[in-house]
Amino acid sequence: MTLQGKTAIVTGAGRDIGRACAERLAQAGANVVLNYFSSSEGADAAVAAITAAGGKAVALQGDLNTQEGVDALVAKAVSEFGGVDILVNNTGGLIARKTISEMSLEHWNAVMDLNLTSTFLMVKACLPHLKSGAIINLASQAGRDGGGGGAIAYATSKGAVMTMTRGLAKELGPDVRVNAVCPGMIDTDFHNIFTKPEVRKIVEGATPLKRQGTSMDVANLVTYLASDQAAFITGANLDINGGMLFS
Repeated sequence: MTLQGKTAIVTGAGRDIGRACAERLAQAGANVVLNYFSSSEGADAAVAAITAAGGKAVALQGDLNTQEGVDALVAKAVSEFGGVDILVNNTGGLIARKTISEMSLEHWNAVMDLNLTSTFLMVKACLPHLKSGAIINLASQAGRDGGGGGAIAYATSKGAVMTMTRGLAKELGPDVRVNAVCPGMIDTDFHNIFTKPEVRKIVEGATPLKRQGTSMDVANLVTYLASDQAAFITGANLDINGGMLFS
């Protein structure tokens, strides 16, 4: 899966899936621009690891809920490496588990901005530079099944990312391919924070592969979708959940 000479932007790349995507894309030969919001230590460590292995990478802090943050990130990719070939929209999160009855409009809007609006802003900002290549969005199994308790806003936003992926594939083809990945239970801080250990064990036991996924499992799929080996795949939302849910 050679990406030699390509430039990739990875959002939310300071930890977990985003960081693994950045490092795996670099292993495949891509120049990588890592965005982070608060995980500077992880982003800097990823840049150091990529550089030590002979790759090229830079990290930039930014709030991708703002036009300023988005524009600065894209400008960094263009100034450092001359353009954009791959966009991985990984920024997102649950924020907090809240039922509809206890949810404020502010919480709803914050989740939508974090998961959906940031994706819209990044795609729009990259388009003038993304003449060909690939966009990979991070959706979720929650977008398929509605998510766990208190995750309605999150699941809804990820379902919207899946629909956006299909629409973008139609609009941006044939030059730009757009796909999404839908992770299930992946061993990340997301679940460390928001999912009880006993629930994780139950899910793990019910999964045909009898384990939680890793960030690198997801990164390998993202790298494949970014490569020419996936040249006839667009508009797809690919499950990566160990067989917990079939679609």
